[in-house]
Amino acid sequence: MKAMAMTMALAAMGAFMVLPGDAEAAGAGVEKAPFGKLADGTSVDIYTLTNAKGMKARIMTYGATLTELHVPDKNGKLGDVVLGFETLEPYVKGHPFFGSTVGRYANRIARGEFTLDGKKYTLATNNGPNHLHGGLRGFDKQVWNASPKKSGDGQAVQFTLTSPDGEEGYPGTLKATVLYTLTDANALRIEYTATTDKATPVNLTNHSYFNLAGAGDVLAHVVTLAASRYTPVDDTLIPTGQVATVRGTPFNFVAPRPIGERIQIVGGDPKGYDHNFVTDAEGRFALAATVYEPTTGRVLQMYTDEPAFQFYTGNFLDGTLTGKGGAVYKQHNAFCLEAQHYPDSPNKPSFPSTILRPGQTYRQRTEYAFSTR
Repeated sequence: MKAMAMTMALAAMGAFMVLPGDAEAAGAGVEKAPFGKLADGTSVDIYTLTNAKGMKARIMTYGATLTELHVPDKNGKLGDVVLGFETLEPYVKGHPFFGSTVGRYANRIARGEFTLDGKKYTLATNNGPNHLHGGLRGFDKQVWNASPKKSGDGQAVQFTLTSPDGEEGYPGTLKATVLYTLTDANALRIEYTATTDKATPVNLTNHSYFNLAGAGDVLAHVVTLAASRYTPVDDTLIPTGQVATVRGTPFNFVAPRPIGERIQIVGGDPKGYDHNFVTDAEGRFALAATVYEPTTGRVLQMYTDEPAFQFYTGNFLDGTLTGKGGAVYKQHNAFCLEAQHYPDSPNKPSFPSTILRPGQTYRQRTEYAFSTR
């Protein structure tokens, strides 16, 4: 009773809010706390999800961004396995999409333009000659509405955002939701939905940077990808339109291989993986990737119903960003597994379509499941 009274008193002061659940006695629940304000005075909140086993995820309303993910190692010790910052300011100042919900279109659209139903649309070119991750003010740079949700699997919070017609050059008013659930089976599930009043491209993803060791480079992380094909790219990372076999290439992770084993021969400037892999399941919810970190024993398995995912190895991290605990983020200090449709699909009729039309509902489910060996 005293603990409940204290919780209610703190909530009344705006310090945080605990939302009880069936597993509250085990410490599980959802907490809401202020995380800062934007220059225009808009408040940003952060939600902490704790499951019945003590695993924690923190997600803020700015960009519906995953800022922390505390996962047990083989000895049961929790460690934060995603890159990010301790305060709001560096997120607002600019960052390489650490933990962000990315949209309206994740990844690249060539030359920042596409034609839909006979009409040409022009987008910002914010990545060399191309459009990247929704433009100058994509979903990662907006404050989402949030509310806790009941879940029989664990602790959940839902984020909603309305993107008006014409925002960043995209047609149609898009209403998007992202539901994060931290399950009691130690998985972070992310479910997306969206509807529109005009035909528009939609391709949403989460852009978390993972390091299962918690620090250092990820070159010794061992990767297995359920992807026997990938989409080759040009010098600006736009797919050529070809869907090629990984056999005989450094993109072959069908059998387990350390990230660093062939990273120097992948090419690119800077060197490293930044490519779209086609899942063997091709849109059925299934295991797409497994990553194992030998020193901690942590294992990450990504399940998704998307037809592809971007495997990225933090090539552009250059030591200019300092994150949580004073960590300096250097090249190859993290990897990303971004479940998605293929890059530049609006300009590639042979790729699976990303066009959402009125009356349809965009749905996507990705799950990052954690265990140890």
